[in-house]
Amino acid sequence: LVKAFAPDNPCHLVSMTAFRQSVEAMIPALRRYARALARDADIADDLVQDTLERACVKWALWQPGSLLRSWLLSLMHNLHRNHVRDWRHDDGHATLDDNAEPAHDPTAGVGERLDLQQALAALPAPMREVLLLVSVEEYTYAEAAVILDVPVGTVMSRLHRARERMRELMLDGARSARPPPLQLVKR
Repeated sequence: LVKAFAPDNPCHLVSMTAFRQSVEAMIPALRRYARALARDADIADDLVQDTLERACVKWALWQPGSLLRSWLLSLMHNLHRNHVRDWRHDDGHATLDDNAEPAHDPTAGVGERLDLQQALAALPAPMREVLLLVSVEEYTYAEAAVILDVPVGTVMSRLHRARERMRELMLDGARSARPPPLQLVKR
């Protein structure tokens, strides 16, 4: 961020101090959303850094008086979308199938199946993004629609499907956590 506020940067014409303070105040929300999107702390930190860099480069596109937080989250969302798209088309990366999980003790993961984080990770990205913006970041449907660049009806539909899917995942986890019923064996 420091380099971006150099005097030769065109954004110095607008109050750099106010912008810097406003952006710094948004970093916790950016980190929270990035971690939920990326599901990896290192990738999330990179995403936050990329977002902050992009914000400095694209400073002229921000409308003073509009919500800076929404603008920053829109930048982050688009960067994440681009990274995911690039990663999917990069043959140098391993696929999920290439990294088979090691065998687990079936009783060791019972509590983890109920974990909200795992259920959230199981959601498709569009549903997860809407659920995070509306439920965690407390954006309205209209604000989330602007951030994601989709119609409000799409936000409402994805949110409904995400909540229903989360209920299913949590119920399935709770059912599988119960021990199997005892069976009567005749002698």
